[in-house]
Amino acid sequence: MRRGPVAAAGGVAVVGAVVLAVGFWPGGDGAGSDRAAPSGGRSAAAPSTSPTKSYALSKPPATIPAVREHTAARGPGWRPDEGEGRVVVGDGALADEGKLLAGELKLKYGGESDPGKGDVQLTLDEGGKGGDESYTLTVKGERVRISAPAEAGVFYGTRTLKQAVSGGRTAPEGVVRDRPAKPQRGFMIDIARKHFDLKWLEDRVRELGDLKYNQLGLHFSDDQAFRIESDSHPEIVSSDHLTKDQVRGLVKLAESRHITVVPEIDSPGHLGAVTREHPSLQLRNARGSVTRGAVDISKPEAAKIVDELLKEYAELFPGAYWHLGADEYLALTAKNPEASYPQLAAAARERYGAGGRVQDLATGWLNDRADTVRPFDKKPKAWNDGFFRGGSTQAADDIEVAYWTGKEIGAREPDEYLKAGRKLVNYNDEYLYYVLGQPQTFRYPTGQRIYESWTPLVVRGTKPVSERYDDQILGGTFAVWGDLANAQTQEQVAAGIRMPLRATVQKLWDPRKPALAWKDFVKLADEVR
Repeated sequence: MRRGPVAAAGGVAVVGAVVLAVGFWPGGDGAGSDRAAPSGGRSAAAPSTSPTKSYALSKPPATIPAVREHTAARGPGWRPDEGEGRVVVGDGALADEGKLLAGELKLKYGGESDPGKGDVQLTLDEGGKGGDESYTLTVKGERVRISAPAEAGVFYGTRTLKQAVSGGRTAPEGVVRDRPAKPQRGFMIDIARKHFDLKWLEDRVRELGDLKYNQLGLHFSDDQAFRIESDSHPEIVSSDHLTKDQVRGLVKLAESRHITVVPEIDSPGHLGAVTREHPSLQLRNARGSVTRGAVDISKPEAAKIVDELLKEYAELFPGAYWHLGADEYLALTAKNPEASYPQLAAAARERYGAGGRVQDLATGWLNDRADTVRPFDKKPKAWNDGFFRGGSTQAADDIEVAYWTGKEIGAREPDEYLKAGRKLVNYNDEYLYYVLGQPQTFRYPTGQRIYESWTPLVVRGTKPVSERYDDQILGGTFAVWGDLANAQTQEQVAAGIRMPLRATVQKLWDPRKPALAWKDFVKLADEVR
């Protein structure tokens, strides 16, 4: 969010000196600046009015993502004392965060107790500024205090502290005030084309949590396989799959890291795993040829089976989002969809009148699926090429655009969605798509390219959209796709995405040019494992 210059009454109190990793923090009057010095340790410090002993003025903690503001001070800082230090909480609701941090730093968990020397205190500050994911971390008097308006912010403060003291380092004296630039910071994994085992997924959740990601997307249904146990349609489930109990455990682990799991059953394309067991639902053209992966959306039975699956999994995934897919419905890639698929054209005219087209029928399918998930308090998402132009029917206004490409037929420039007032999440396939085997024109993305060239405004290709749309771009997601599933092992995927994940979250936390050079960012990533 863009704001004007920081007012004198803002929330940054100059005590000694101020070291700005980013000179933006909402003050009590809402004023601030999002255009100050870049993150990662660039400083602007005045001499301390009361230096103590011979301590140097502190520098910001070195973390990924970098903290956005640090008020410097002189003092010894803090490091965990395994023999004496404790983690205490000011509210029982923070017990999970406290116990996790205590275990990681090998400290005692002291429960609801007053802090003493060497302790870390976690507390809720419901009147605090900056939103649920903001936090303040204070190192003073050989103790640490992490406060935030909500549990998520406290958790992110513990991640900063964990990184700051990793490798035997000392958390610097002073005050960190931090918050993310974007509310959606995601990682999506295609577990349909390639099976990833539960331990691999759990390891990614822990990694994402430490990096302050807050979404994990699971694309678990496609032409190749259907990867989660089903009670309503067990016939479609592949031999290698996750049980519902395993998914519940994964969701619980994600929740403990304040990560929402976002499920995706892509339709009406990419349903080959369903149509193999229900061939009567396959879409056929006028010559009788099967259209790969697509269901015939003129048949009520196709909607029925998809809705049964959506409803079945709505309880399994309690998070706020559902990804409906809607991309690459191959009927719409035909030169003349009405001539190629006369049954779809007839159904469109029956539902939408004489002018109804196949595009309208596909948009109606998307809206109907959104209607299915909304009663479960789900916010629907869909791929950008599932928002079809050329018909009279429009996708519902509340469906978020997951913008991944401009290469597909029917894909529109990001500006078209943004000008219409739509909210958008950036999945730019130029930077954020890790496609196994590098088919077509895809190449494995590098963390350096993301770090040096990409921001959330770069939605399509390499050109950013106007800054006036910044508030409509809710965040970004780095995605792994299993097109050539055997091209890499699970371990190779984890290694290949390690630095891209870190570069992506740095830009989602703070989109401006980082202060650290790439080589120094890589070195830091090795130090704060």
